[in-house]
Amino acid sequence: MKSQKNQKTREGIIVSNKMDKTVTVKVERVYPHPRYKKVISRFKKYYVHDEKGNLEVGSRVKIQETRPLSKLKRWIVIDVLRK
Repeated sequence: MKSQKNQKTREGIIVSNKMDKTVTVKVERVYPHPRYKKVISRFKKYYVHDEKGNLEVGSRVKIQETRPLSKLKRWIVIDVLRK
């Protein structure tokens, strides 16, 4: 799948694959605190479209923003980095 210029991409780990053609991906971001400079890690979960439905929990994937596919799904899997 080709990546367009203005679409965001993220990397994360699949935490759930119980839905049909949908996986839940946990994306972690690490950044320094604005004042104290301690490194903080936060995560967010995304509902991601998986057309083939063969991804496993624990796989590392690259996801890309796309048009709304359902009420909560706005991301698609573009690459499996590690199984």
